[in-house]
Amino acid sequence: MKIEKTFLRSKVAQRIAFLFILCALLPIVTLAMLSINQVTKHLREQSLTRLRQTNKTTSMAIYERLLFLEADMIRMAFRLNEITQGSTALPFSNNDYQKDRFKGFVVLSDSGESVPLFGNLSSIPHYTQEEKNFMLRGETLLTTHFLDDQTPQILLSRAVNPNSDPQNFLLAEVEPFYLWYMGYETALPALTEFFILDHENNVLFSTPPFSPRLAEQISGQILSSSSDQFDWSHNGKNYLASFRDMFLQPKFLTSHWTVIASESKAYIHTPVASFKNTFFLIILLSLWVVIFLSFSQIRRSLIPLEKLKAGVRRIAKRDFSTKVVITSQDEFADLAKTFNTMAYQLGRQFKTLTTIAEIDRAILSAFNAKEIVTSLLTRITDAFPCDTVGVTLLEKNNPNKGIIYTEKDDSVTQKNKGSLILSDQEIRELSDHQENMVLNQEKFSQSYLTPLVQNGIKSFHIFPIFLRNTLAGIISFGYKTKPDLTKEDLSQARQLSDQVGVALSNARLIEELSDFNWSTLIALARAIDAKSPWTAGHSEKVTEYGLEIGKEMGFSKEDMDILQRGGLLHDIGKLGIPNKILDKPGKLTEEEKQIIQKHPSLGARILEPISAYTDTMHIVLQHHENYDGTGYPDGLAGEEISIYSRILAIADRFEAMTAGRPYRKGLPPGEAAKFIQKYSGTQFDPALVDAFLRSLTKKRKIHLSTKDNISLEYSTRSQK
Repeated sequence: MKIEKTFLRSKVAQRIAFLFILCALLPIVTLAMLSINQVTKHLREQSLTRLRQTNKTTSMAIYERLLFLEADMIRMAFRLNEITQGSTALPFSNNDYQKDRFKGFVVLSDSGESVPLFGNLSSIPHYTQEEKNFMLRGETLLTTHFLDDQTPQILLSRAVNPNSDPQNFLLAEVEPFYLWYMGYETALPALTEFFILDHENNVLFSTPPFSPRLAEQISGQILSSSSDQFDWSHNGKNYLASFRDMFLQPKFLTSHWTVIASESKAYIHTPVASFKNTFFLIILLSLWVVIFLSFSQIRRSLIPLEKLKAGVRRIAKRDFSTKVVITSQDEFADLAKTFNTMAYQLGRQFKTLTTIAEIDRAILSAFNAKEIVTSLLTRITDAFPCDTVGVTLLEKNNPNKGIIYTEKDDSVTQKNKGSLILSDQEIRELSDHQENMVLNQEKFSQSYLTPLVQNGIKSFHIFPIFLRNTLAGIISFGYKTKPDLTKEDLSQARQLSDQVGVALSNARLIEELSDFNWSTLIALARAIDAKSPWTAGHSEKVTEYGLEIGKEMGFSKEDMDILQRGGLLHDIGKLGIPNKILDKPGKLTEEEKQIIQKHPSLGARILEPISAYTDTMHIVLQHHENYDGTGYPDGLAGEEISIYSRILAIADRFEAMTAGRPYRKGLPPGEAAKFIQKYSGTQFDPALVDAFLRSLTKKRKIHLSTKDNISLEYSTRSQK
């Protein structure tokens, strides 16, 4: 098949070829990947099951060997006790213990002297009092030690006679391979690595060559694992491992040993490797078949597409008169006819569509109804020439009541609005004509048209706006002469009306979300205050005082919103403080003070996951910081403290002092204000104190008292 150079340069051809290949190969690749993942997952689970069973079997075998060794120890201790008591028992011989189980026995006295019985012990341990007490209860002690060459030493010890005085202890060093190979040779599958760690995660036994780095890696994986499995690497190979703890504490005092079985991932995934090789050949064959078929189809479609592409380029240059001619008698020919019709319509409506697009961007970027109406009335006559236009917006909860906005003839920037009441008949009439409605008459009785009727207006085109099947607005175009509007004109006007509906819906949603957000914050603040009966309304009052200060400081709306959120949530950390402390009528102890001073940190931690409340979190954390650095929890001072926190510190203290508490009566507002003024520059920011006092004087008509003897009780406990 000959492929021309123009085909190689065609982006459409490349896209079609890519889609052919993608549609053919994507299902194959997806199915194969899912199959590989499922098989891999299943093989991993099977391997983990084998490893867990291996661990269980090995653990039981080792524990059983330990019990056998304990039985040997008991027999040796019994014989030794008979000899020391003058029994006629025969003396010990080398046949009294099994050399494949023990390396040697030693008798230790209380004074520390050792008497070897059989074999040789690598080292003699020193018992702690806890270990001696354990053996004096007739139990066998299991301990592990490591020699200088890191060789593990496993020791069993027990009292010869727990009731004798002075006391002697029988100490035996266990032959490690007696323990390990009983479990390893009988239970461990092929190609499986095996480890045993003591209670301090030191390696007692390992099948791969031992190294401190390997021991450290295995120990670290166990400590960081949240389950009984982990992955690890050794000598460039990856392994899957499962571990199991042998609990030895009740029987041998040692807390536990850990048994670890591990398999190579390469061995686990061996069945998947052959499948991958076969799958690669299938993909290669499919690729060649798809390339052949796609190139054949592209050649048949390339010429019509090139003609359409040339037509698009002409339209891009605003040449709407040249037609595209295709004689293939298939869908491309139909597409050419449609393309020519579209070119004619574009030439006629290009200016109108540009204007409508600008209006769309303006109204959809607005966030409230007034902005939407202003943007619409400013440009709508450019897209739909008319003699007058009006937009009626109806109330959400009362669709019969609304406001009409109109353009005055003398200025496109001057707006006129008036309230109106729609009758039920008018609403039914609009509901019956949801697409549009044409009114041609001498007099218009509709209330929403009254402000639009001028001298010479003889017809109106009405476009109702519905949100969730409820009338939300009306766009009215007035004409002095009957307009010559095509279906496309009406469709565009309808689309613009729908865009206005979308914008109004978005504006309502934003308003509802804002209302819901504030309602939720107020409800949460009340829930916080409801924790104690005497704090009802505390957070809302603190917020009110704080907003008055923010207003006095000239805060922007954004700053006021942050301040309001911080005020409502500033005590959210008290949800974690016990009621018995919050409601305590008497003086708090030092421990209780430390607990209650944790509530800013608790509150910040509660809000930390909510990224939108980052500013609020800092307010909650710092609202008990003092201006001079003597506050808590971080001892911040001056400008280090958020200005919102400095404002709420004043509002919080003022509200706490003026409100009654179980341990005191509330102060008069003037006395509380005097306290705030007294500690200006120490506890409170002086500039904010001045703003606070100004707000009290303006809004609450409070004048400061001349008394200075404010009780210290108000200073300390009011912070609750």
